[in-house]
Amino acid sequence: MKKFLSTKMGFFAVAFVLFWIKTYVIYKAEFSLGVNNGMQEFLLFVNPISSGLIFLGLALFAKGKRAGIWIIIIDSILTFLMYANVVFYRFNSDFITIPTLMQTSNFGSVGGSIADLTKVHDLLYTLDILLLLVLFIKLRSNWSMERMQLRKPLVILCTGVIAFTINLGLAEADRPQLLERTFDRNYVVKYLGTYNFIIYDAIQSAQSSTQRVLADSDDITVVENYTKNKFAEPNEEYFGKGKGKNVIKIHLESFQSFLIDYELHGEEVTPFINSLVNDKSKDFTYFDNFFHQTEQGKTADAELTTDTSLYGLPQGAAFVTNGDNTFQALPAILNQQQGHTSAVFHGDDKSFWNRDEVYKYMGIDEFYDSSYYDMSYGNVINYGLKDKPFFEESMPILEDMEEPFYAHMMTLTHHHPYLIDEEDATIEPAGTGDGSVDRYFQTARYLDESLEQFFKDLKESGLYEDSIIMIYGDHYGISDNHNRAMSEIIGEEITPKKNADLQRVPFIIRVPGMEGQGTNHEYSSLIDVMPTMLHLMGIDAQDYIQFGTDMFSEDHKGFVPFRSGEFMTEDYSYVNDTFYDSETDEEIEEPTEEMKKQKEQVMHELELSDQVLLGDLLRFYTPNEEWEPVDPKQYFYGKEKNENN
Repeated sequence: MKKFLSTKMGFFAVAFVLFWIKTYVIYKAEFSLGVNNGMQEFLLFVNPISSGLIFLGLALFAKGKRAGIWIIIIDSILTFLMYANVVFYRFNSDFITIPTLMQTSNFGSVGGSIADLTKVHDLLYTLDILLLLVLFIKLRSNWSMERMQLRKPLVILCTGVIAFTINLGLAEADRPQLLERTFDRNYVVKYLGTYNFIIYDAIQSAQSSTQRVLADSDDITVVENYTKNKFAEPNEEYFGKGKGKNVIKIHLESFQSFLIDYELHGEEVTPFINSLVNDKSKDFTYFDNFFHQTEQGKTADAELTTDTSLYGLPQGAAFVTNGDNTFQALPAILNQQQGHTSAVFHGDDKSFWNRDEVYKYMGIDEFYDSSYYDMSYGNVINYGLKDKPFFEESMPILEDMEEPFYAHMMTLTHHHPYLIDEEDATIEPAGTGDGSVDRYFQTARYLDESLEQFFKDLKESGLYEDSIIMIYGDHYGISDNHNRAMSEIIGEEITPKKNADLQRVPFIIRVPGMEGQGTNHEYSSLIDVMPTMLHLMGIDAQDYIQFGTDMFSEDHKGFVPFRSGEFMTEDYSYVNDTFYDSETDEEIEEPTEEMKKQKEQVMHELELSDQVLLGDLLRFYTPNEEWEPVDPKQYFYGKEKNENN
């Protein structure tokens, strides 16, 4: 054994075993992959085998001592890729994909988040590389300078291929059509491993990039038929109630609905937002079963979905990968139908999520980014401008806008890792010991105070009474990586079903002259915002390709698809491959045919939406005779606008 370990093959064997052990340890320690049975646990344990044999085995083709050097280099690259996914997963509960790597313009703003996501114990993930370096220095003098016989590395590579084939066969037996019909990267990693997922993702990305070239006008017909059949007729009582009014859309960053009426240390965390929800005058309508549907695009996905009624992509962000698509977005429709000017207000860099480009394709007239605000030291924290100065400095711009207008106000302070200056904190943090969870309530209170002052300013300016005010949460703030702390906060165990329940975000709306409904229990989501707004404005949503339906309609389709293919309804839910009773949260062992059909419809709907984005299918669709395609060359922002005047 000692003699074998001193050879190149022995060194390879040590490197392979250490790689295998480290990968499995990281799976168990860092990722929540939802292992439900013995087969899944077995596959999780063995799936590093094929990757280790193939990738490390390539180094054995090198001549002499270079083989050892290449084993260390390859192992280091694999470790870096794995660790990058560990850090990414700690916040996103997801894995890095090729499209997310294209979002490099976002990296400069996430320094604080990355620092918060690194842990001291992460150094342990480099121990195997250090050990290999020591062994290489000690053993290399015993190695031949000749190239290893090709038969040996070829046998290792073939063994790796066979191991992958067996792995895939067992995975397909446990979850049929794993690679054909899944939107959930957790499944692919659980069954096939992180490194095989990276290869799978690269293949998927290459296939997606060809869809636009191969698409034609026939493809949109199937989509049009589906959306027309799903259409919900407007509520006659509400149709057109907001016609000609301003629209002020307030985007609450990372705000989950469990914050509503939540008390910490005997205090309401968000007293002002609570007052809107519990308004006895029924000025507002609050949808308490409203869900976000974002994936890797997070905030950008929420923007896309609310303004186009299309789902975000299963990986990456359409704002980045498909930002030059043809869109028939809410701002452009309101402009063409009712003369609304439009603007987005956001105290961050204009290129974040490629906003300064994609907004042109959505027909947005003005984009007020960080260059329009006082970004001095005291006004900025974490991702950008604090919410209080943001609203304060936005008011003069709002007052100068030509009416009617569409204004999208995007908050920032309530964003992971929820940093807040001491003088801005008006409530003590929670005491779970999880910093992100504990500070979450402090930044939520700060956001609530910011919103209260903004409402006062709107009323003083005279804009309040003549504006539709829409408030919504964009995505979760606390991921399932913080389940221990969250279980303390809500006082119960966070099961997969409970985690799905926690994806509720608020949707609150006020329409001048229209009596609100108080609390509406209809199951609804981001995808439903656009058709709802169009009908409130008196515009027939049926003309447009939309996957949502009017939330005020008696025919509203009350099922909420998530990007993973899971979904929620009033009666039952489908989460983690299991159907649950929505009222009792008990598992439904024998799903009905209706449930199975609903599952198929959700998958079909997500696939159709993906086809629209990946194939840029709206270029083949004309909503009505009055519609004029948006020309992005007619829109300029900031310095660019000044240069073109």
